[in-house]
Amino acid sequence: MAKKQFALRLDPSLYDAIEKWAADEFRSVNSHIEFLLREATRKSGRLNKAQEPPKTGIDSD
Repeated sequence: MAKKQFALRLDPSLYDAIEKWAADEFRSVNSHIEFLLREATRKSGRLNKAQEPPKTGIDSD
């Protein structure tokens, strides 16, 4: 499945915080933002199991 690409503008301090958090989790910033968005949509009930990509155990980026 191809991933949709789009520009994302972030406050520099927010980006720095996400960059550090991603490094702590051994992820790229892009993968970590995708992870955070997926978790938030799943927890809110807006992402059902059929929409979730299969878990491979390795973040792809």
